[in-house]
Amino acid sequence: MFFLLKRSKKIILFWVLFFFIISPVFAQNKKPKFKVIAFYTGKNDQAHISYMHEANKFFPKISAENNFTYDSTTDWSKLNAEFLAHYQVVLFLDTRPEKPEQRAAFQKYMENGGAWMGFHFAAFALTPSAFNQDWDWYHEKFLGSGQYASNTWRPTFAILRVENKNHPVTKNLPETIKSSPNEWYRWEHDLRKNRDIEILLSIDSTSFPLGTGPKPHEIWRSGYYPVVWTNKNFKMLYLNMGHNDIDYENKTNKTLSYTFANKAQNQLIINSLLWLGTGKK
Repeated sequence: MFFLLKRSKKIILFWVLFFFIISPVFAQNKKPKFKVIAFYTGKNDQAHISYMHEANKFFPKISAENNFTYDSTTDWSKLNAEFLAHYQVVLFLDTRPEKPEQRAAFQKYMENGGAWMGFHFAAFALTPSAFNQDWDWYHEKFLGSGQYASNTWRPTFAILRVENKNHPVTKNLPETIKSSPNEWYRWEHDLRKNRDIEILLSIDSTSFPLGTGPKPHEIWRSGYYPVVWTNKNFKMLYLNMGHNDIDYENKTNKTLSYTFANKAQNQLIINSLLWLGTGKK
């Protein structure tokens, strides 16, 4: 009897150790829910570059925690049908594609059910500038915002109001959240008048005055400013966030604020990726 009990304990101990050893292997081999590819340039403005370095640390971390893969590249020539076929979600971290064949490939990808998330400067266009509004499908139809109109300065936090509490992107968010410091954009078009656009978060009136100047037009004292929205005809999401505060005055280029040092805003981004990667249009 004693021998049988002793043997039983050895068998139980064996199986406990066996599952303890192999369970991490199963976890590592678990098929990812979806794959994300981020395109970026990383050459325009130290504040954007700082944010992109931060993004390329943040996204691998949350991908491991939420079972999806994250790759990034500065090679915009990879924006083609063959390469995109391997990914379910595309991110534009800073800029947009400039070559006609890249733009055509992205449009086809989106029209065929691909998903996209863009940050801050990815929606920028101003004629004349280094980024002219020379892509009507993207700025007029897809984003709906048209050209850039103005911005706040310096980068400051804002109180953001959730416009639609029932959307998967805003799941478990409070009515308002405090953002990380950011340079906020105003757009040519009033997105509230576009039936295809669903605004998910906007700047709450308690944020005003927003910005510190020194120029008067860099301080917003009233108005309606959407900061996160989707186009109901595509699996897409635009977020105005993506500009860290930088010590320009002392010419140190030291980062003074961080986009992803914000629990509520990070949850918004995680919700967004999970919705784009696994949800329907």
